Amino acid sequence: MITEPDADARRFLAHLPVGERLPIPEDAAPSWSIFPYEPSEGGALRVRPLDAPELPEPPRHGEAGPAECKECGRPDEEYVWTDEHWRLRAFGEPHGLPAVLLLHPRGHHDLLDLPPARAAELGPMLQRAERAVLGLGGVGRVHVNRWGDGGAHLHLWLIARPEGQRQLLGSTLPLWMDVLPPLPDDLRADTLHRIAAALAADGGTAHL
Repeated sequence: MITEPDADARRFLAHLPVGERLPIPEDAAPSWSIFPYEPSEGGALRVRPLDAPELPEPPRHGEAGPAECKECGRPDEEYVWTDEHWRLRAFGEPHGLPAVLLLHPRGHHDLLDLPPARAAELGPMLQRAERAVLGLGGVGRVHVNRWGDGGAHLHLWLIARPEGQRQLLGSTLPLWMDVLPPLPDDLRADTLHRIAAALAADGGTAHL
């Protein structure tokens, strides 16, 4: 028997222009030099030719240490939730997904030099954050990603897919994030407040 989506699912689906063809924003993934496809003269997509290697690679932001790292310099008030060792913040750009968050260690570490005590906490911290996002209702899946090409301070992305929107499955979800119309401000604020409160119930401080 087919059932109607519940109220939580509808909250994240109501603003989506289902059936409409969306415009591609000028700064979306197809404009990036790292996007692997480009249109051919006939309009079909083709794979971009590979550029020559750039060796040595330029340093990432924060590679020189915490003094020049913008994540280290952010006050706790700019985060959704913090504790003694971890901080969780919301992705700052507008987006149309239920939640897009970044988990950082408070100390200036990348994954390779994460102290053993923090490394042991990483899995449980990701589980806590995922539970908080799933607790919103209306979330089909929470993807955890770590790229790390732009910044040397470890940051793991938690990207929530709205329940029922199976066109957004898997690795396409970050690309859709740039294209979908943004969540209404009140819904986004309520969502972040609920995530912060859920995390703070098990310790740490909610900042929303």
